[in-house]
Amino acid sequence: MSAFGFRKPDDLPATIPVFPLTGAVLFPRSALPLNIFEPRYLNMIDDALAAERLVGMIQPADGGTSAKPALSQVGCVGRITTFSETDDGRYLITLTGVSRFRVGRELDVPSPYRKVAPDWYAFASDLSGRDNAAAIDQEMLARALRDYAVAKGFQVDWEAATDAPAEMLVNAVCAACPFTPMEKQMLLEAETLADRSDTLVALLELGASASGAGTMQ
Repeated sequence: MSAFGFRKPDDLPATIPVFPLTGAVLFPRSALPLNIFEPRYLNMIDDALAAERLVGMIQPADGGTSAKPALSQVGCVGRITTFSETDDGRYLITLTGVSRFRVGRELDVPSPYRKVAPDWYAFASDLSGRDNAAAIDQEMLARALRDYAVAKGFQVDWEAATDAPAEMLVNAVCAACPFTPMEKQMLLEAETLADRSDTLVALLELGASASGAGTMQ
């Protein structure tokens, strides 16, 4: 069950505000820190705090205008779990992922920020948590991550990576690696945790190969 008491899709709201942000992908049960400064999104956070504290993170897609880009078909709603206000009027928040959603339709609303009617049913398993312990090849993932880190020249806390639960590890690597927005969307849309892990390993291996790194045994 979701940590916030959402047991089934019908427990989630029929409409949600959305924050289109390229490269920012939220996964269920993962945390995403955000620095909010645009007036329309300050307004959005004010309204969310006064209601269910839910905000949908979604990436822009091709099409639309610079002021109102098209939206990807799949996003993830998160609950505001930390909030602070800076002296210059910004909000520093953390969203904790609740469930992915498919955009049913965008609503015509008077608010300066956008809202959609989400379809929660395609990702109902996000709420149950039954997929958390899905079998993944953690050794293969660690090897692919090691090769990728060598190729890209950054350090990895291998002890933490080895000890982390499967879902936490997969989602942390998805968020931390400098994948393209399209690649991040692929990871978000992977149906199960095992599917996401397989996609992640493929992206890591491709990235390491493109940088000329060999497999390390």
